[in-house]
Amino acid sequence: MKRFLTGTGYVIVLLGFFSLRVYFNTPLFFDLLILLFCCLGTFEMCRALQDRIDLVQKVLVQIFSAGIIACYCVSDAVYKYLRVSDPSIVNYSPNLTFVVFMCAVSVLLSLLVFRHEKTSLASACCSLLALVYPCIFLLVLCGVNHMPAYSEIGILFVFAICPFSDCFAYLFGKLLGKKLPMKMAPNVSPNKTVIGGLGGLLGGAIGAIALFYAYFFLEKVGILPQYEIFSHPVNLVFFTGLGVLTSAFAELGDLVESAFKRRLGIKDMGKILPGHGGILDRIDSSLYACLIVCFVLVLRIMIAG
Repeated sequence: MKRFLTGTGYVIVLLGFFSLRVYFNTPLFFDLLILLFCCLGTFEMCRALQDRIDLVQKVLVQIFSAGIIACYCVSDAVYKYLRVSDPSIVNYSPNLTFVVFMCAVSVLLSLLVFRHEKTSLASACCSLLALVYPCIFLLVLCGVNHMPAYSEIGILFVFAICPFSDCFAYLFGKLLGKKLPMKMAPNVSPNKTVIGGLGGLLGGAIGAIALFYAYFFLEKVGILPQYEIFSHPVNLVFFTGLGVLTSAFAELGDLVESAFKRRLGIKDMGKILPGHGGILDRIDSSLYACLIVCFVLVLRIMIAG
């Protein structure tokens, strides 16, 4: 019951921020949710690393991870505001964000000099890991949120395909796992089977088809923005393929976090979500899913407009 209630609350929060984004036609509302994910996820990662990094490193990682997300979101919003009056303005948001990221890396590495006795090479590497995961992955999600086109589709793919994939992976594993017991990654997640993974891919395809028709309907009634991609039924193939790829990356993201937890000797990354664990336990699949969604949709914009 706790897991169900927590999952329902999580979906309501996602839909709430997504609705605000669509209604006010600005990515900043969903940026706030991503920033919240970043702050909580980074805190969980730092806590999971325990004494592998000290308090100073944890504080710096927390500050810089939030700063990286905020820098991109704010600078891109300012660019779009200025571009209305001057279309010739160049968008330097990625450049500024990269500089902030490199400043974070430089400061964390500089601790090897200024706190030589308290900072080991191992702790420096762990602090860099906490900086990258989940912050840089969520930065890609910010990129999806700020795309000039298909941003709503991208967000829906990241957060809608993963549940479809999880459900079908569970069903296939439950029904066929004993007959086809081959493990996907026995040393990392012994309960996950290859047949369950294949079921997850099927779930991704089915979820993408459902998303295609759901978006088409909401587009027709004027709730979501209109895109030419829905005017050609052949694009259903594109959706289905992206659904399969998104599911594959989501499964990989889940395995990566399982590897983290196994290496760190913990069951969950946190306790903020009863029945689920921490924020990272909830969004681990989405962190990897946003990579392929961003890549494919940006590629489509570059090729087809």
